[in-house]
Formats: sequence, structure tokens, C-alpha cells
Amino acid sequence: MSAPLLQVEHLVKHFPARSGTLRAVDDVSFSIDSGRTLGLVGESGSGKSTLGRALLRLIEPTAGSIRFAGEELTSLRPAAMKPFRRQMQIVFQDPYASLDPQMRVEQIVAEPLLIHRVGSRKERQAEARSLLARVGLPAAAARRFPREFSGGQRQRIAIARALALAPKLIVCDEAVSALDVSIQAQILNLLRDLQRDLSLSYLFISHDLAVVREMADRVAVMYVGKIVETGDAESVFDRPRHPYTVALRSAVPEPDPARERTRQRIVLHGELPSPLNPPSGCRFRTRCWKPQALCAEVEPPLRELAPGHLAACHFPE
Repeated sequence: MSAPLLQVEHLVKHFPARSGTLRAVDDVSFSIDSGRTLGLVGESGSGKSTLGRALLRLIEPTAGSIRFAGEELTSLRPAAMKPFRRQMQIVFQDPYASLDPQMRVEQIVAEPLLIHRVGSRKERQAEARSLLARVGLPAAAARRFPREFSGGQRQRIAIARALALAPKLIVCDEAVSALDVSIQAQILNLLRDLQRDLSLSYLFISHDLAVVREMADRVAVMYVGKIVETGDAESVFDRPRHPYTVALRSAVPEPDPARERTRQRIVLHGELPSPLNPPSGCRFRTRCWKPQALCAEVEPPLRELAPGHLAACHFPE
């Protein structure tokens, strides 16, 4: 088997705070194969976006290893990192805030080409228009400003910009969560088509399990800075082993009305613990419905419970 495109091992991102250390990402490991999608799921505040930015070195990791196409990125200086930035791009959550309102769409999409000194001005303009057509926008869009577009159209512009340098990996950071459901479906179909045509790999970050199930080959579930379960999408959704994943799964509506009426919802009580002072032992134990003394004393390791399916729980489902 070929090596993964992206290999992350023991990644840590801590932020200093007046009252201690905020452990946003705490010893996280995963990999993404070429042309595949890893869905990263968890509640707001679990550290998903921080993880996505840290692996791209938009913020510097505190510790750990990030290997992209076999190259270690964490030790590279900014100049040496620049060629890898061409291969690793991001689509942000908010299509209103991620585009410069003073720039025309053509300038926005061509800007990565300008920064990396690709082509002449006319070549960059032509490539920008070609990218806009690829994401489903008309040629007339090139001369307009972002404020003249809907949210879904703006996200198409952001995707076109991410494609400008022909990347191998795109981090989709809640890329459809700000959109209406019908527009979400259109953008998800676009991302799938682009993956098929361009052999893209995605880290698809979302709090919506139903969306992740549509997109991901593998899923990692994150809770207060740690991955608590990971496996192929079918096994994680159909046979979840960590209680947190079970609770998240129970919140997804069933398409069968009869099953929806009879199924039992699991409602988590309390708030997500603060990463400034996470609970001892298992971080989920303060909201779990079956905690025992061991859960407060020993942090459960992420261990394999079925082939390729891992969970960090002393008493898995």
C-alpha cells in the first residue's frame, strides 16, 4: 500500500492563558490517503478548526509531527514551507468574511497565482475565469464584487480560489454549515465532483453527522481536543463504540418516520468542559450516562475494537 498523503502524529496545540493552558488540540493522530476524505466531527469548541489550521501551519503547532507526501512540515522555515502551501489549501466556514470585499472576483481567484508568481497577468485572468466556470459560475461573475453574490455563490468563489494552485489537499472547515440545506447539497455535490475529477483529498470538518456521512470515507470524532473514535464511515455511523459518538448519532433524524417515532434519543446534559481545565481521566465522563470510578482515574487510550475501528473508552458500546 502507498503511504498516506497526510500523516499527523501526536499533534498538540496549546494556547497560554491567564488561568493556565488552553489545550485546544491534545495529542491527535490521523492520516488521509490520496483522493480520500476524512470527516472530522464534534461539537463547537472541540478543537476541530484549530486542528485544521495547525496542520496547515496557519497557526504553529506546539508539538507533534505533520508529514505531507513524506515530508516533515513542522521543522520547515516559512520560505521552505511555501511550495507545500501550493498543495494544501483551505475553504473557510463564512463565505462573507473569507473574501476581500474590495477585490473583484477575478482578482480574488487569481491572487494565489500572483503570490506564487504563476503565469502572466493575462494567463492568470484566463485561469481565474476557467476556475469560475469549473465551480459553476458564469464568466460575468469575474468582474463583480463578493457583495453581489449569495452565500452559496460566494462559497463557490472560495472553492475556485482554493483550486487555483492545483492542490492535493483541501481543508473544508465547516464549509457548508452557513448555507441553506438546498445550497448545502449543491456545494457537497460540487466538492464530490471536484474530488473525482482532480483526485483531491479532503479534511472535511463539520458538526453535522449527516453531512459528514455523505462526504467521508473515514470519520474521526473529536471531543475537548482529543479524538475519541475513528474508523471507516459505515462502521462509525452504524456501529458507534464511544458513548459520545452514540449520542451524536442519536441526534441525526431517521429518514423512516416509523423508526423516527420509536427510537430513543440520547440527550447529553451539561456543557462541553473547558479545555483550560479538562476533567481527569476520560474527558467525556462528566456527561456520560455510565461513568465508573476508573473513568475518573485513568485516561482511556485509543484502542482498536474492530479492524480499523478505534475508540477511547474503558467501557465501549
